[in-house]
Amino acid sequence: MNQHGKSKSPQTINETTDAPRPQRRTLLKMGLASASGLSVGGLLAGCGGGGSDIGTAGGGTPPVVVPPSTQISSFALAVLPDTQFYSRYATSSESSQYQRHYGNEPFAAQTNWVARNAAALNIPFLIHLGDVVDQVGKPEQWKVADSAMQVLEVAKLPYSILAGNHDVVNDLDYTGDQTKGTDAQRVLANEPYLQWFGTKRAQRQATFGARDSSGFHEYHIFTAQEQKFMVLSLSWRISDAGIAWARKVMADNPTLPVILVNHQLLNIAADALSPLETDYGKMLWEKLIRDNDQIFMTLNGHHHGAAHLTKTNNFGNAVEEMVVDYQMDYQGGNGLMRLYEFDLTNNQIKVLSFSPWVPMKPADTLNAFDRAVLTEPNEAFTININFAKRFARFNPTFGIGKATVASSLVDQAKAIVLKGYTEPAVVAPVAPKDADDYPKVASTVAHWRFFGGAEGTAVAPGARIADVTGANPLTRDALNKGGIVGAEAGDIVWSSDRHRLSSAPGSVSFINTDKNVPRLSYFVTDPSAAINAQTFAKTGYTIEAFVKINQAWDKTKHAWMNIMTRDGKRGDLAGFDGGDPESPPLLFAISSLREVQWEVVPDVTGARDAMASWSGEIIAGTWVHIAIVNDPVTHDTIMYVEGAPVLRNSSNVVGLATLSASSQWVVGGGSWDGARADGFFGNIGEVRVAAAALAPAQWLTARR
Repeated sequence: MNQHGKSKSPQTINETTDAPRPQRRTLLKMGLASASGLSVGGLLAGCGGGGSDIGTAGGGTPPVVVPPSTQISSFALAVLPDTQFYSRYATSSESSQYQRHYGNEPFAAQTNWVARNAAALNIPFLIHLGDVVDQVGKPEQWKVADSAMQVLEVAKLPYSILAGNHDVVNDLDYTGDQTKGTDAQRVLANEPYLQWFGTKRAQRQATFGARDSSGFHEYHIFTAQEQKFMVLSLSWRISDAGIAWARKVMADNPTLPVILVNHQLLNIAADALSPLETDYGKMLWEKLIRDNDQIFMTLNGHHHGAAHLTKTNNFGNAVEEMVVDYQMDYQGGNGLMRLYEFDLTNNQIKVLSFSPWVPMKPADTLNAFDRAVLTEPNEAFTININFAKRFARFNPTFGIGKATVASSLVDQAKAIVLKGYTEPAVVAPVAPKDADDYPKVASTVAHWRFFGGAEGTAVAPGARIADVTGANPLTRDALNKGGIVGAEAGDIVWSSDRHRLSSAPGSVSFINTDKNVPRLSYFVTDPSAAINAQTFAKTGYTIEAFVKINQAWDKTKHAWMNIMTRDGKRGDLAGFDGGDPESPPLLFAISSLREVQWEVVPDVTGARDAMASWSGEIIAGTWVHIAIVNDPVTHDTIMYVEGAPVLRNSSNVVGLATLSASSQWVVGGGSWDGARADGFFGNIGEVRVAAAALAPAQWLTARR
């Protein structure tokens, strides 16, 4: 990673980071032997025969040469990043999606793996980074988490746990004001976290030290390789009183090296690789970390991805900060977790990012996104740390301990995970040969391809975008209609930029969009277009779009921007009894978290609400292909982003409701309560609507 602001002053932050480059997924080609357990015996020396004179001057017994031991003193900590989607989508209210599709569940797979391998891998402790559940008020999600963590309790494997923002009733973000949103402002009797993972449960852990008066923050002391360590685990938005408690805990245990665990501390920059400090993390640095030399390492989740930052405390010593959170990855994280090996012999902390769940999945469900071990530099790395020197100021007697471990625990763990597992083959996508190199499908209702003008020139208001079928062309609507303010012709321009797998030679770029003005421009179908009346209830459908969010995306201006909508207010649909009745009946949008939102009201009689599919976070400045496929038999809807099915989908969604045969489709904009709103900011390439559930080989990313 890049190095920023190095200084010799001990009070100055010395930030060094690992700088991984984005890598394409590669096949694992190594052959790994099966894992061995810990070796606790020494090497046996052979005895020489009494009559041998080989290699001796006097004909006596030759000396026995004992090779040096290759064993090391090492232990490993297991780390569970945010498990919120594992808890949510294992519930019956979310159609038990994991069990239904795979026959097992990732949260339970993680804790069972750790319990089963703790002895062999010398794992004395597990750390949970918070966001135990996704929806704090749903007991069924807490039951899933309760069951998964009980596996560790039955195995007598101690763990720390904390409440993330999804685990507390009022999850206000930090804005610099410690009088709002902290543990001090909570009604403790109303907090489900304290009911499910309260102090009495924490006391069952053999390592448990204490909790603070709120019950949200705890510390543990574990022993590994004859050395003691503290895990100081702080829940979402710690109060000043909680910080004072944490400081006292360390003061009362002045010789212990401390791993500080918090839900939010370090973030990841927009490149999805580089570390980014948060205001909350800076506050903790100033109030808790920088003048407490015992804290040598911090771990947190919350922010989607992984990054590592080294800072220098007041004593000139390194503090290793790491963020890891896989919840926005495939299948809500795909069971990914971490192992941190502390090799005391070689003065290293080794990091393994892996999934014990992926090898458990049925072989016919695996795809290119199922990775049992991550190999990118920000996922598999080593931190060099001279433990005795780093801890000398507060613990001059810190030692290595006995060399009882046969070989690197990270290597052993990798072998265990991969034993008997073969990663699915990766089929490299093929770039289009020409503008017509895509599969034609008879069920196409509309196919809009945005190209034809000179680079950077305005798409004139009134300009027509042809439909490949000839039936449903789009028109750029006139400026400043429906409450729009300040829109100009140059707010949509032609662009040669496109997704690498789109055969259309260009796209249109929506610029200057600002929802607060509101300023936006968009395309609409004709009021008489045939597509306006179609509901796809009997046929199912496939919606495809190539989109790129502008690098300058700002949620204050662009949150909930629309890729495509259908005009009207869903509250006017017969039987609608859901929220946001001012919204359109169809929303294909980008949320405030840059997630793709597909939310539609089904075409059914009686009471009905909107039903949604959600992606993970979409990186700004990167083209993505989105496919939404609705099965005509099951009416299950599955969203795919870059070919990967997302976790959060809807079942039994019958068709797409329309308010009338003249309710226009809108590309690049939408509406709220009848007024134009929420324009797109970025590029939209070709968009296709088909009246069938298309297979990937029929998508626009495939070749003719």
